[in-house]
Amino acid sequence: MIVWINGAFGAGKTTTARELIELIPNSTLFDPEVIGGALPHLLPAKRLAEVGDYQDLPIWRRLVIDTAAAMLAELGGTLVVPMTLLRQEYRDEIFGGLAARRIGVRHILLAPAETILRERIGGREVPPDLPDGEMRMRQWSYDHIEPYRAALASWLASDAHLVDTSALTPYATAVRIAEAVGSGTVPVCDIVQTPEPTAETVASGVLLFDEHDRVLLVDPTYKAGWEFPGGVVEPGEAPARAGMREVAEETGIRLADVPRLLVVDWEPPAPPGYGGLRLLFDGGRLDSAAAGRLLLPGPELRDCRFVTEREAADLLPPVRYERLRWALRARERGAALYLEAGVPVG
Repeated sequence: MIVWINGAFGAGKTTTARELIELIPNSTLFDPEVIGGALPHLLPAKRLAEVGDYQDLPIWRRLVIDTAAAMLAELGGTLVVPMTLLRQEYRDEIFGGLAARRIGVRHILLAPAETILRERIGGREVPPDLPDGEMRMRQWSYDHIEPYRAALASWLASDAHLVDTSALTPYATAVRIAEAVGSGTVPVCDIVQTPEPTAETVASGVLLFDEHDRVLLVDPTYKAGWEFPGGVVEPGEAPARAGMREVAEETGIRLADVPRLLVVDWEPPAPPGYGGLRLLFDGGRLDSAAAGRLLLPGPELRDCRFVTEREAADLLPPVRYERLRWALRARERGAALYLEAGVPVG
């Protein structure tokens, strides 16, 4: 398992993590800061300059997942990870990627009072040979207090097991965490487990429309980016029935009729993905009462939204948007289309 220690910059996560690995048998420290430190050796300076935080780089989030999984495969036991995660979509992507590898995450939040946090940031020692670097780090911590406060108010407090460290030393904090993890007080994070494919897959999506003919898009917790309701077709399952099942599981909407096929799109492999067939079906129009019964949020979906075709272009990845665009044309014409990588063929 993983014990993920979250909290504001300067909350004492790394110090506590070092104490914690002495208390949890067969545990190892993994600090994702080392991934950030490696990125200047892996990416061009131009790419790094495009973001203000390495967490905004998809490669960082992917490498954190892959490295944690590789360390657990090599060492077993428990991985203790001290890392601030303030954006819920990044937390979902990382924890969901770990869940896909059947790795449970116990999420801990170190939450000292803000006055204590500011005192700790201000009291950091400044190495005489690196005053500018240390001052920048200190200012970075101050600048991220407001995003931390916003995350705490919106999702973080309900997602993680809070430990008020205002009056605790790092060792006392570690003892409290070890006791909570050992007793089961900290549950495994509730996030859907979607195993990563090991070969080409068939996936079915269902387009649902509101009374203004806007299409429903959903924001899954287990992967980045907006999507259509749907998922991978299970062995022996009819694709249209798979789409109906996924719609019911994700949104609570149960379709009475088998949806009509709109497009079949062959998605070429793009490592590490395997590609496969992607089908989109017409689930029909929902009246206002049915649209109001959408069961969100939940373990699988963070959000949903009815959007116009133009609005979808800003939310969907390009190939997925092209798939939607041609599905809408097929719906208008009443004839299904065959696509390859989002482009009609034949």
